[in-house]
Amino acid sequence: MSMTDKAATSSERVTERVTEQDARPRRAKPLTLLPVVIFVALAGAFYFALQSGDPSKLPSALIGKRVPEFALPPVPELKEDGKPVPGFSSDDLARGKVSVVNVWASWCIPCFQEHPLLVELARRSGAPIYGMNYKDEPANARRFLGRLGNPFVAVGADRRGRVAIDWGVYGVPETFIVDGTGRIVYKHVGPIDARALEQKLLPIIARTRAGTPSALR
Repeated sequence: MSMTDKAATSSERVTERVTEQDARPRRAKPLTLLPVVIFVALAGAFYFALQSGDPSKLPSALIGKRVPEFALPPVPELKEDGKPVPGFSSDDLARGKVSVVNVWASWCIPCFQEHPLLVELARRSGAPIYGMNYKDEPANARRFLGRLGNPFVAVGADRRGRVAIDWGVYGVPETFIVDGTGRIVYKHVGPIDARALEQKLLPIIARTRAGTPSALR
């Protein structure tokens, strides 16, 4: 066999080996798959919550943790009984009382639907309810509360939605129950209905006041 034939044969063998190596399935490293696994798990949780008809089952990383540090100014010119309605901060949620934080906006149709139940929640629970007015115009927010009533002890204007992001808000309305130390114990996603009021919010507020472990469920 000539040198040229030997070189050609050797080249063919190298090409065959490279082709075989390329054909072998490459195994992904476990660490590179971790973000994919986390994404699939979260997507599955979202899908389950939406399909079950209970958006309050959407995951929240803040349950059991203190509320994020924030300070919201009041809605300009918002008054109740002739007195200015104040804004609020994280410090207001850690004064020893179980409280409720409701994220709402005048442009939010479901907020109109749930508002009478917020008024009832304030009346029946006795818990102070704080309103986080989300990406709203002050005049529209004032008109909304003037028309439907104001169940809030304070209303903070989150004009750019930055505080809501820190709270992990998916969309308005959302409602949080906070214990007396400023720790979030429950999150309700979507508008409150009569069933959620009776079976979730009122019982959880009562259990949180009693300091029972089941308050986190």
